[in-house]
Amino acid sequence: MTTTDAFIAAADAHSAHTYHPLPVVVATADGAWMTDVEGRRYLDLLAGYSALNFGHGNRRLIEAAKAQLERVTLTSRAFHHDRFAAFCTELAELCGMEMVLPMNTGTEAVETAVKTVRKWGYRVKGVPAEMAKIVVAGNNFHGRTTTVISFSTDPEARADYGPYTPGFEIVPYGDLTAMRAAVTENTVAVLLEPIQGEAGVLVPPAGYLPAVRALTRERNVLFVADEIQSGLGRTGRTFACEHEGVVPDMYVLGKALGGGIVPVSAVVSSAEVLGVFRPGEHGSTFGGNPLACAVALEVIAMLRSGEYQARAAELGERMRGELKALADTGRLTAVRGRGLWAGVDVAPEYGSGREVSERLMDRGVLVKDTRGPTIRIAPPLVIGEGDLEWGLSQIGEVLTV
Repeated sequence: MTTTDAFIAAADAHSAHTYHPLPVVVATADGAWMTDVEGRRYLDLLAGYSALNFGHGNRRLIEAAKAQLERVTLTSRAFHHDRFAAFCTELAELCGMEMVLPMNTGTEAVETAVKTVRKWGYRVKGVPAEMAKIVVAGNNFHGRTTTVISFSTDPEARADYGPYTPGFEIVPYGDLTAMRAAVTENTVAVLLEPIQGEAGVLVPPAGYLPAVRALTRERNVLFVADEIQSGLGRTGRTFACEHEGVVPDMYVLGKALGGGIVPVSAVVSSAEVLGVFRPGEHGSTFGGNPLACAVALEVIAMLRSGEYQARAAELGERMRGELKALADTGRLTAVRGRGLWAGVDVAPEYGSGREVSERLMDRGVLVKDTRGPTIRIAPPLVIGEGDLEWGLSQIGEVLTV
């Protein structure tokens, strides 16, 4: 038995089987490269589902974390700490908003957004008690808590977890007519991913997001953008909504905000919306802790330079060009995405998305399948041009009958 086999056998024996990872055991990582326990190197074209936008072991982020580790890591929100005000102020400014409610994981932030818009609906909009509705899109992925999977259309995420939380209306993604019909006087929010990641990096039709923005303003409904995967540079802009000139009422953020070092998430909105909370009505022991704030502050500083957004835009154009060339040969049936983020559908004669991912792993390239024939490609934004070209060339090499 190899070292890899031993690690995988131990994991299978003692951890719940909630994931089906590729059979690689990572030991170290740097930039866009990971090395396994056998010493083999792999090019990371997944970047932790965008949690590693700035690469593995980014020195600026590591140094920020190390400096904070020597000072204080946790106070709980029972006390103030000296990184909290700066984190909230600078994240609000980055988003063009006024207030921040920090949490830890992305799904916690989505749960927080749900609670926030309902409370706003009752206290500000005047929706009758227990009548608030939130409109969401089919094929969404917002997390895996009980409430969040209650408005999922994915059987794997939803089955056998009922009874489900009520209060959600599901409409097809990109269908403005269905959206208009679903919004009523009791609707408090529309919650959307500007680009649906888990569904295969689905970009909505041009004009859809601005039309939703106009509809929500017209009906006094909050527009909530889940930018947990799409935000913070991934698509070539700080936020994916910017591609359509849209500013939502609320951003839901996570993943890259923690730099791949610590889980950091946040809800960012106006004082009118987040001002509905009073002490004791919501919170988190670890949310906004000093270590998280120190890392996130460095992430915000890096994004302010615009360097990473520009890099994602430039390299993303090259990536799409290479992938569309594969589609022209018939090896891919669809190419979708923005910036350094793509979902590609493999032609059936070349295997499933899982099979293609495994063949790429054998060649030293790591991607991950989703929804059957689809693989997602999301390299760290710091990836070298030559490394990206080599990784994309391997995709073409494995697509052979």
